[in-house]
Amino acid sequence: TLRKPISQSSMADWASKNLNMHTQGIFRRRISISNMLSWNGGSIKKPMLITSNRTIKKEACDMFKLVQSYMGDRQTRMDRNHVALVTVTKCWSVQGLRDELYIQLIRQTTDNMCYRSLAWGWELMAISLAFFSPSPKFQTYLEGYIYRHLDSDENIAQRIKELVDLKNKKNSKSRKKRKQNTEDEGLPISTYAKYCYRKLQKVAVTGGKKGLRKPTVEEITHARNAILTPSLFGSSLQEIMLRQQDMYPGNKLPWVQTQLSQQVLALGGEQTEGIFRIPGDIDEVNALKLQVDQWRIPSSLSDPNVPASLLKLWYRELEEPVIPQQFYKECISNYENPDAAVAVVQLLPELNRLVLCYLIHFLQIFAQPSNVGRTKMDVNNLAMVMAPNCLRCQSDDPRVIFENTRKEMSFLRMLIVHLDTSSVKGLL
Repeated sequence: TLRKPISQSSMADWASKNLNMHTQGIFRRRISISNMLSWNGGSIKKPMLITSNRTIKKEACDMFKLVQSYMGDRQTRMDRNHVALVTVTKCWSVQGLRDELYIQLIRQTTDNMCYRSLAWGWELMAISLAFFSPSPKFQTYLEGYIYRHLDSDENIAQRIKELVDLKNKKNSKSRKKRKQNTEDEGLPISTYAKYCYRKLQKVAVTGGKKGLRKPTVEEITHARNAILTPSLFGSSLQEIMLRQQDMYPGNKLPWVQTQLSQQVLALGGEQTEGIFRIPGDIDEVNALKLQVDQWRIPSSLSDPNVPASLLKLWYRELEEPVIPQQFYKECISNYENPDAAVAVVQLLPELNRLVLCYLIHFLQIFAQPSNVGRTKMDVNNLAMVMAPNCLRCQSDDPRVIFENTRKEMSFLRMLIVHLDTSSVKGLL
């Protein structure tokens, strides 16, 4: 459900108070707010937003060039994936740059006469929202901007035509013109806007990418692909169930979870030494991931470590962990109490509870003494490798992470030993 965003007048008021007004010409005349927030083919000499941070003042100008490079408005030797990676990494590392990036993208996607450039600007906004949210102060402004583009394709096409006609009149004698393109190249802008609006709502609640590992090219590609075709990896459980409704309407569990689990067992995973600990061949795992995203399980699989590795990846990449964040403290507080640990499971939303119970039931197969003798993966080892995929510590403090890791493992061990999962037998 889309909530009503702030009004146009409120957005103008916000801009007048927060924009770092630029000047031009030898008399250094102040540029109007409308020009400050319209596409610019040149460079900027200071940030778009008011700041006293020297690092941000310098980085903002460099970042504007990166935005132009990604949108095709500035030549660069880097490919667009690398440009996006550098841009996102800057903002992911320096929180103060995030609002600056979003306001720059707002500027470069306003009154832009090149549809391809416009679409790529929206694409970069969508990618950025996969990694970090704007500040609470700026969120309402960005939300209002995105909201105005949810059903604006006809208006955008008309506006581009008007701008092109005006530009042609002014430069009727000039041969050198920026490439103008009023035809659709790729997705409609409303498609990007709807995705960005939905992503903004989520990232504002859950926060962006966590941890110490910097963004990767693979994550950039994944974020871009998710705009049109949400992956089975990195989505929420609710989204996955919604996507599979047409193909598997009777399934109460995610198809990807049950299929990969069954593949591990079908290939003799419960008799394979080091299962879940020894990773599958990375190329084979990547190949399987692509096929699973197309709702296919190849018949050529032979190594149970491949589906086992991908299954772990699926749990780990869920948009929200199987055990939602609001239950995290309760889990690590009851890591030594079997009854309290089981009670936490009963409090989970129904879908999360079913998914978790299916996982625990699956792990209980491997925890049987007859299988442990072959796999060398007892209940402690199983808990150690699977706990990080079910629970996510939000702290960046290594000491807190280290201490909580032990508690996470103990909590999952309690579930493997004590949780009654007979209700999920045969459940799909």
